[in-house]
Amino acid sequence: MIGPYFFEEGGATVTVTSDRYVEMLETFLRPKLDDVDTEDVWFQQGGATAHTARRSLRVLREMFPGRLISLRGDVEWPARSPDLSPCDFFLWGYLKEKVFKHRPRSLEDLKERIQQEIDSIAPELTQRVMKNFQERLHQCVANDGRLMSDLIFNTH
Repeated sequence: MIGPYFFEEGGATVTVTSDRYVEMLETFLRPKLDDVDTEDVWFQQGGATAHTARRSLRVLREMFPGRLISLRGDVEWPARSPDLSPCDFFLWGYLKEKVFKHRPRSLEDLKERIQQEIDSIAPELTQRVMKNFQERLHQCVANDGRLMSDLIFNTH
């Protein structure tokens, strides 16, 4: 896992713009990827405007040629599909539970706790999450683009 990355300027959090996003990709992510064989690495992102700006997509396509999962990416990512995003169906809830168990008292404490919890995620847990992700993808394909939860809760 690479990260976290906090979007800040002068110690204050800032809105993620396409310029800030590209800066993060170039100065934070790219150097981290230098130590990794990225030939089989796919990059998945949401459809936020900063993510899908022309400049952002150009940088990502260069970093992950043919392996960008995104709105307007190499693989079009379906909107509102949290069941198909490991960060949505696992990571955010996991981190929230672990981080807030310690009741961080300041922004710095919060950031430190987030980093500690990410660093403590065991590779075995990540492997289980990714296996579950593959199962979700297979289920979606087998059900014409829908997950079993969609079929159960949205039947008429």
